[in-house]
Amino acid sequence: MLRILVTAITLAALPLVASAADPIMVSVESTGRSMPMTDVANDWSGFYAGVYGVTQRSEAGDAHLGLGVSVGVNAEIDFVLVGAEVNLQGLAGDTVDTAYGSVIGRAGLALDEDILLYAAAGYGWDLAGGEGDLLAGGGIEFAVNDQLSLNAQYLRGFDQTDDTTRDQLTLGARFHF
Repeated sequence: MLRILVTAITLAALPLVASAADPIMVSVESTGRSMPMTDVANDWSGFYAGVYGVTQRSEAGDAHLGLGVSVGVNAEIDFVLVGAEVNLQGLAGDTVDTAYGSVIGRAGLALDEDILLYAAAGYGWDLAGGEGDLLAGGGIEFAVNDQLSLNAQYLRGFDQTDDTTRDQLTLGARFHF
């Protein structure tokens, strides 16, 4: 009797052991909907135009606040960026209201799809007084989406007529085409 009972339990357990070795098959039914796919990688290449607020301070103690516009172009090769931009800004301060223009070259690295860190150098001039500055600095730019980025930039201006310097900080938005 014991032999029959052990044989019956063994025969009953065989299908369980055999099915444990079989792969699990899951049936998926389509609902007709698909997951939205977006391009998460931002491409910094192309033309852009921007607006920004600026503060400029010189060693002589002159402080100016203003607004500006910029146009530029970038080329991104892998994670390296090169570009150029032209800026025009109106400045109002303690003693003088003036316009200031600059031409800047940029070179930087795309740290990830949305963050760009760059160095900048160029030439700027006071359009009312004709004084010229060599400019050097850098900035950071954050891509909100493919068409809009926010940026912060610092430039130090070295006056060509005397030994004074100017510090310039800009915060702005750029619209990419």
